[in-house]
Amino acid sequence: MNASRPSLRRHLVLASLAASLGLASLAAQAADLTVSAAASLTNAFKELAPAFEAQNPGTKLQFNFAASDALLAQIAKGAPVDVFASADQETMDKAQAQNLLVAGSRRNFVNNTLVLIEPSDSTVVLKSLADLGKPEVKRLALGKPEGVPAGRYAKGALEAAKLWSAVEAKAVYAVNVRQALDYVARGEVEAGFVYATDAAVQKDKVKVAFTVPTETPISYPIAVVSGGPNADASRKFVEFVVSPAGQAVLAKYGFQKP
Repeated sequence: MNASRPSLRRHLVLASLAASLGLASLAAQAADLTVSAAASLTNAFKELAPAFEAQNPGTKLQFNFAASDALLAQIAKGAPVDVFASADQETMDKAQAQNLLVAGSRRNFVNNTLVLIEPSDSTVVLKSLADLGKPEVKRLALGKPEGVPAGRYAKGALEAAKLWSAVEAKAVYAVNVRQALDYVARGEVEAGFVYATDAAVQKDKVKVAFTVPTETPISYPIAVVSGGPNADASRKFVEFVVSPAGQAVLAKYGFQKP
């Protein structure tokens, strides 16, 4: 019996250590906060990250940027997401209708505007939506309306101006607004619809022809995803985004107050 005690003691110590390491591993995973955000928020949210992490030691932000509709589809299928930031109200409304959000956590945090852009060296004069009918405009980039909020805003503006049927054949569809921006920046299309904040990211390669009126304001909501493992940190991130510090960074990238 006595001879077995050291062995038993070692076994208990090793078991305790393994349990501690397991808990530490879970704690490390719990410290990762996954934020799924509209592609147009890429630069601003990446700049927000260090300040938020400094205020919340041990929390590491993990971003997933894509078109809002694609992000919603991922969340609906059970993707491990803590916070969702959409580029439109419609997509967030769908998330809420599917009970994917923590009740009371939804906040509007910025506004944006839709613009028509051209390559910076373009000589085509575009002053209104009607000018998109010019023969010089052969290709027009926009997010696919069925899955990209910026594309829906663009199609809505063209329909309101009774121009959609006239320019639809010129459409080159993008999977998100940043891809539409890239098409224009590379000169692969004569014009494209993006947000004003996107145009500012590549102002050396694109120029804004004009601001496009939209039927409804372009308002971005953010909310905590229900069932996420980091509810407390999620709420803190939402609060940080709407705080003066968060709003200052967003304003730097051209976003407007809601």
